[in-house]
Amino acid sequence: MSFFANIFGYILNFFYELIGNYGIAIILFSIILKIVMLPISIKQQKTMKKSAKLQQQIKELQDKYKNNPEKLNKETMDLYKRENMNPFSGCLSGIVQIVILFAVFYLVKSPLTYMKKVDVGLIEQYTNEIKQESNNNAYPEISIIKEKGKIDEKVYINMDFLGIDLSSVPTQNLSDWRVYIIPGLYVITSFLSMRMTANMQNKKNNAGETNEIDAVTQANKSMSYIMPVMSISIAIIAPLGLALYWLISNISIILERLFLDKFLKEEEN
Repeated sequence: MSFFANIFGYILNFFYELIGNYGIAIILFSIILKIVMLPISIKQQKTMKKSAKLQQQIKELQDKYKNNPEKLNKETMDLYKRENMNPFSGCLSGIVQIVILFAVFYLVKSPLTYMKKVDVGLIEQYTNEIKQESNNNAYPEISIIKEKGKIDEKVYINMDFLGIDLSSVPTQNLSDWRVYIIPGLYVITSFLSMRMTANMQNKKNNAGETNEIDAVTQANKSMSYIMPVMSISIAIIAPLGLALYWLISNISIILERLFLDKFLKEEEN
């Protein structure tokens, strides 16, 4: 994960040096990353639509080979091959999402290392100094930015975003109502995204009962629910910069799905 976090750090720092605000830099970084991921999103959406068209044929195979699971598996896989469709393509997207999730967590947790490329020796020196002053050191580099950034420009990052300190951790600042704004918006957009995904899955399965062969599709559906829950759990114990990244990503995903759904419908006509 450090490898990807390091690469993402160069991009995020480029926007930070250009704008001078950590929050805006995260927003631009999120948009750029979503654009880079667009080909995978398009392929995934096309696979979902193609799978929906195959549901009637799969239903016929279910009825024909309901007493012969092995034959049903073989005929279903042959159908996927004839239609040049890979039922496992959604899994790749899920894996990529998990890699990005943890890489960005590393980046936001340690912005001095991955974004500002501050000397390791200086980070260790300041970390030891802060440890002597406070026992609360869950995110050493965030503590360094707060405590030492005022006196040393090398470890300073402007984390004020519309009056919200993006270095704040919700579980460590429960009395500050502002820490709930970004995670709250993230939760709302997560449920909207999950609802959109559920509606697409329902369209896929409206041909009838779910078949055992389509277990991969069901796994992909489960992933669409697991990812937001996992993200929310991490967001409340991580600096707010991470929640902001996920919030912008959610908004981008919602807009992307609406656009692609309309675009792919026009392409079919």
